[in-house]
Amino acid sequence: MTSRMIVFSDLDGTLLDHETYSFDAAKPALGRLKSEGHILVLASSKTAAEIAPLRDAMGFSHCPAIVENGAGLLEAGDSGGADDRSAHDDVLAALSGLPSRLRSRFEGFSDWDVAEVARRTGLSLEEAEKAAMRRFSEPGIWSGSDADLEEFVVLLSQSGITGARGGRFFTLSHGSTKASQMDAIVAMYPDAGGDPKTLALGDAPNDIPMLEKADLGIIIANRAHAGIGPLQGEAAGTIIRSVELGPEGWNEEMLRVLDTR
Repeated sequence: MTSRMIVFSDLDGTLLDHETYSFDAAKPALGRLKSEGHILVLASSKTAAEIAPLRDAMGFSHCPAIVENGAGLLEAGDSGGADDRSAHDDVLAALSGLPSRLRSRFEGFSDWDVAEVARRTGLSLEEAEKAAMRRFSEPGIWSGSDADLEEFVVLLSQSGITGARGGRFFTLSHGSTKASQMDAIVAMYPDAGGDPKTLALGDAPNDIPMLEKADLGIIIANRAHAGIGPLQGEAAGTIIRSVELGPEGWNEEMLRVLDTR
């Protein structure tokens, strides 16, 4: 092989099956990626503690990962334990500095015990404990008015904190995204090249910036939600869609790319 790709992949509904959370169907393509020396960067809303064991099981512990929806990076070889949490501490400090009438309207993971995180997310207690190990961001529930939310966001922005509404939670962070982290990771591998150099796979609207930033984006089919509407890159061939769902589609499209390089 004369060049290697950097592959950025979402997890839930993309590389992990929506129902079983298994990546077994993608093992043939994962094996090819590893044997040919390509870089696989997992990119998910999951925490470092959640992603590290998945990355190990897939055989890519030597690669970095994008965690907490882009709020931070998990370095290669990092076990995902409780190391530097200063970015998360900054978010909590900014929250503490808000007027009580606004602070009381936001309940985040750090306000809940593990049992409450499990109840709010539907995770098992073991999984919830890992989800609560935040390094970079604070997901939570906003219970106030839209006008108060606007003031809440403006005041937090003065401390460099941004808010983003997801499907279930309103998440506070320093504003990095999956797409914005891609440049930092590409810079780690100056020897990567070929056509494509970067490949991104995802199934949901929050993956669109990552899909559009890559040399080739692959939308993975997922019947569990509305999915991603038509994108401009599809006409140019820089974005394509899988036919099969989840890891089956991931495997099929990844093998197709590897076979045509």
